[in-house]
Amino acid sequence: MGKKMVRPLSLGGMLVTLGIVYGDIGTSPLYVMNAIISDAGKMQDAIPEYIIGSVSLIFWTLMLITTVKYVLIAMRADNNHEGGIFALYALIRGRARWLIYPALIGGAALLADGTLTPAVSVTSAIEGLKGQQIGPLAFSNDQIVVVFIVTMILLGVFLIQHFGTEMIGRSFGPIMLLWFLFIGAMGFMNMLAHLEILKAFSPYYAIQFLFSPVNKAGLFILGSVFLATTGAEALYSDMGHVGKKNIYGSWPFVYLMLMLSYLGQGAWVIGHYQNAVYRHLSDINPFYEMIPGQTRLFAIVLATLAAIIASQALITGSFTLVNEAIGLKFLPRMLIKRPGDIRSQMYISTVNWLLCVITVGIVWLFQTSQHMEAAYGLAITITMLMTTLLLFAFIKDRMNLFAASGMVLFFGTIELLFLAASLVKFAHGGYLTLLITLLILMVMVVWYFGNKRREKYERTSEYVSLMDYRKQLIQLSNDNSEPLYAANLVYMTIVGPHYSIKRKVLYSILDKRPKRAKVYWFVTVNETDAPYESQYTVDMLGTRNIISVQLYLGFKNSQHVNVYVRQIVNDLIDQNIIDSQYPKYTTLKNRRVGDFKFVVTTQQLMDLATDPKMNRLDRLLIGGRIFLQNITTSPAIWYGLKFSEVVEEAVPLVLYDPKVLHLNQKEVRHAVQNTDK
Repeated sequence: MGKKMVRPLSLGGMLVTLGIVYGDIGTSPLYVMNAIISDAGKMQDAIPEYIIGSVSLIFWTLMLITTVKYVLIAMRADNNHEGGIFALYALIRGRARWLIYPALIGGAALLADGTLTPAVSVTSAIEGLKGQQIGPLAFSNDQIVVVFIVTMILLGVFLIQHFGTEMIGRSFGPIMLLWFLFIGAMGFMNMLAHLEILKAFSPYYAIQFLFSPVNKAGLFILGSVFLATTGAEALYSDMGHVGKKNIYGSWPFVYLMLMLSYLGQGAWVIGHYQNAVYRHLSDINPFYEMIPGQTRLFAIVLATLAAIIASQALITGSFTLVNEAIGLKFLPRMLIKRPGDIRSQMYISTVNWLLCVITVGIVWLFQTSQHMEAAYGLAITITMLMTTLLLFAFIKDRMNLFAASGMVLFFGTIELLFLAASLVKFAHGGYLTLLITLLILMVMVVWYFGNKRREKYERTSEYVSLMDYRKQLIQLSNDNSEPLYAANLVYMTIVGPHYSIKRKVLYSILDKRPKRAKVYWFVTVNETDAPYESQYTVDMLGTRNIISVQLYLGFKNSQHVNVYVRQIVNDLIDQNIIDSQYPKYTTLKNRRVGDFKFVVTTQQLMDLATDPKMNRLDRLLIGGRIFLQNITTSPAIWYGLKFSEVVEEAVPLVLYDPKVLHLNQKEVRHAVQNTDK
């Protein structure tokens, strides 16, 4: 139950894969060679040796990072056919405690990358309009026109998320197929003029170039080269949407088309670097320049569509990533809507508009794709490095320590070089990427470790055994002198081993005001490592009206507890485990289930000074965690109880310490009795 269907290899599946998986990496040819020429200084400095070496580095980066690490190694580490850094962590988190740190850092960096990809992709595409004459319209070289158009496109993309993108998504595959065929054909035509560019397939030229005097940037050229593989993480993250076999089948085609584009751009540069029109330029995009004038408009429109698809993929990928992080208790609860019929399609309003504000802000801050490239790449390099560390634990468990160490040493060294090269761009825009990553990481750390610290201060004495109160609950349920509070009283709480439950739950039922119900439900929601698991167990505690339910929901599953509980009630009535609850008044014929009241508790902090044992770090983490809880989705909405009758009871997180809050009696005065007759 809850298993995800394995998607078989098919032409249709591979077409869908082109639209979902390759948007980011597929739009890299729009800006990579531009960045490499910029590193050379001016067009005249991009001599054949420089270009052949750069294209060779691109080829081997795509081969080692994308093909070997992600397609051949990482995709074997699937969690019930799901991929991505959080799915990988959920698969191996029981191996060692330290794995939480690369998972949090990598996830935060991946979310930060989601703000940059739409900005740089769409800007690079629209910059092709500069200086173009399209019918009666003549576009100037003024970048502010580009910025305005990019802003309008991005706002449109973020606005449509609310309605779902199922319809639009059907056209993504054919458009991306056309895009890859186009860039491959244009690249091939230009490559034929300078076949010496084919030397780039030899690793000799890549290694020689790194230490050649023509490469003024030295090892730091890798910062620009790395932009060619920034979409590699998406191959792994989107594996669950399309199936690994469809990625295996489609990647060779995508790789070939990408390389034809890079080879063609390189060949064009070799043929034009001494041209008087170009030689003194530092900001030049070979992708558009190599396309014949009559085809340029078609290229701009197609590039814009591909960039929008890349943006769409990053936005929906961010929704998926946040949903997984919530399930793993890395992020606070947020309201998740599912606008389409597809299970994996979701919409998170908070994430959507935060991404929108940051992405549009990046467009106006940096304005040109050349400036954005400085900020781009740093975040995804961090994610890749963290994925390598998590893969170490996976390979060590599946194979041996030697194989795991070899993998982490090889890819870790390469990615550290890329990271160092990207850090050089820190002052030119990389600071923004790092700042966004740190802000997201701070929220994750506060929420995750705040939960852990909170558990430490929930004293053992505050837990009691539900079995010890079974007799009182049965008596209360049958006590007709008490008004009926609800037919089904449902507490969203945790029932642990040996029926341990927080005392406050029983206090709420028995002490505050006795709450008589026909059936008492104690529902525990357990997030599981299997992405789409949906199962439950029932423990009747030897009664017919006290029920402990354990729900087991995968970290990608939505939580609609009211629907689940109603199903369980009907299941138990069908099995004659509980009595039918025919309500006296109802509009439904033969209705056998009564009303429900759900009780959820929200923790509040008393003055933390009331617990002298709490150190400053714990106060900060727990206080921050409760602050995030209060400004994000309420437990009632999170559990899918928006249209149910819900009672929210506030309880203190840390009970007062009697030694701290204690009054000493000073004196007692007795009233003087009047004895006069």
